Amino acid sequence: MPHATSAAIHYRIELPDPRTHRYHVTLTIAKPAARQRVSLPVWIPGSYLVREFSRHLVRLRALQGGKPAALGQLNKCEWQVACRRGEPLTLHYEVLASDRSVRTAWLDATRGFFNATSLCLRVHGQEHAAHELHVARPQDHADWQLATALVPVKAARHGFGSYRAANYDELADSPVEMGAFQSLRFTACGVAHRLVISGASASLDSARLVRDVQRICEEEIRFWSADAEAPFDHYLFLLNIVDEGYGGLEHRFSTALICGRRDLPRLDEAKAPEGYTTLLGLFSHEYFHAWNVKRMRPREFTRYDYAQENYTGLLWFFEGFTSYYDDLLLRRAGLIDQGAYLKLLTKTINQVLQTPGRHVQSVAQASFDAWVRYYRPDENSPATTVSYYTKGALVALCLDLALRRGGRCTLDDVMRALWAHGKGGPITEADVRQVLRRISGRQWGEELDAWVHGTAELPLAQLLGAHGVALKSDTPQMAQRLGLRVQETSGVQIKLVLAGSCAERAGLMAGDEWLGVEVAGADGTGGGWRLKKLDDLPLYAGRARELTALVARDARLLRLPLTLPAPDAGGDTVQLSITDAALADQWLGMP
Repeated sequence: MPHATSAAIHYRIELPDPRTHRYHVTLTIAKPAARQRVSLPVWIPGSYLVREFSRHLVRLRALQGGKPAALGQLNKCEWQVACRRGEPLTLHYEVLASDRSVRTAWLDATRGFFNATSLCLRVHGQEHAAHELHVARPQDHADWQLATALVPVKAARHGFGSYRAANYDELADSPVEMGAFQSLRFTACGVAHRLVISGASASLDSARLVRDVQRICEEEIRFWSADAEAPFDHYLFLLNIVDEGYGGLEHRFSTALICGRRDLPRLDEAKAPEGYTTLLGLFSHEYFHAWNVKRMRPREFTRYDYAQENYTGLLWFFEGFTSYYDDLLLRRAGLIDQGAYLKLLTKTINQVLQTPGRHVQSVAQASFDAWVRYYRPDENSPATTVSYYTKGALVALCLDLALRRGGRCTLDDVMRALWAHGKGGPITEADVRQVLRRISGRQWGEELDAWVHGTAELPLAQLLGAHGVALKSDTPQMAQRLGLRVQETSGVQIKLVLAGSCAERAGLMAGDEWLGVEVAGADGTGGGWRLKKLDDLPLYAGRARELTALVARDARLLRLPLTLPAPDAGGDTVQLSITDAALADQWLGMP
């Protein structure tokens, strides 16, 4: 029987046996069209790749008045039901859920998670109507709870029950977490926040994690508002802890995160793991998105089209500038010192410098091509593409330092002015340029054309030097010297070969297994050597620069002549150091 509801669109989610990794969904449409169309999104906002969620949907059937209604598939993700107009229509189907990422859906005997874009068919023509989601508590799982940022209609203390979304967009933007999780609450600038943690071990220092996340939230609310007012009255963090993993996906009132268990702070250990700073940066990044991309967003994202790619050339701003501020705001919140921040910044700079594709693709092009390039990397990607995250962050750095050198304003002022200019809604690149001109008192077209739409090097050394930070060349590791990306878990597996590198000239390819080297030595010091780590190459080569690489490719053994670069040859690796503490403090000092 259809669930009684006042909402025009109602979903009932059941988990009859989580061990089967299947959600059972019942969709009730109170007043369908005569030929009602429904579809499942092909992508989820925030992750710019067509993922074809409909491939996990099975056993779809339709009923009207208790009798089957004819159902026809129109394309890969859309169906049409031949039904009577205005009479309640019910669709039943199942969704396979075996993706542990933050983008889709997961279900097993220990945990459930889903985004509505993976489970909830979109009812064409009624996307703006109220949607209700009812999630039934699974039997034999009395310890399970449910957490979502949706507004409850009738939910028990454990969270299972009914929730209301104003429209399909809000439903699609509200992930759901289920299981025997930890639930921790705090306030930031008077706003209620909740941190839900799944998969934690007994060693987790949850008090420290909450304390640090609270400081991030307060810092970012104050960043955007002089009155410390947030554009939301509640916020939910969903953190899934796994053995190995990392990532996040932003939403208007929540974010879903995944991290490795070893990256979390532990009880009775004052020093946190190195990966903990990276995790805090992830919290900072996704929370910053609550303003920068979920509310203030590209004009092209005013209304999402869930059936196809949604192109924009502005990801360098919305992802790149967020990537600049995620670590910088950790510094301002007092969670890292200047040295730690410069270490993070050095890593970002080196990532860009070690990507030859920065000379081929502009960061604006990278934004537009995200759908076919960024999320689909291959062995040629470093030579032909650049990341709108990392280079976008460096564009923000350059702009911030240039604005500060002018003395009239900072990038902080520009971001807040953009928020006011667009009223916390859609903006264009023209808006960015207009606000920059108004706030700083001069045009920035030449810089943006070069930094965003061009492929020339960014003036990092000059701008950092003007703020008391020196950028100097550093000795690159062997992989950088050779032009390789490798994996060394069991021997040397070549993953990428950079264009123009000595590795490319030697004929090495992605997929090769580098077994060893032969070194010519008249004094008996040469011979063949088994290579287990790339950094052992100088151990065997000594002063020799002419070697023979012994490589396995497609089960064939190859001998490839390799000329090593000179030890003092420059590389795309730099280091940062403070040369003028007073100047650096004006940029990196605590507010």
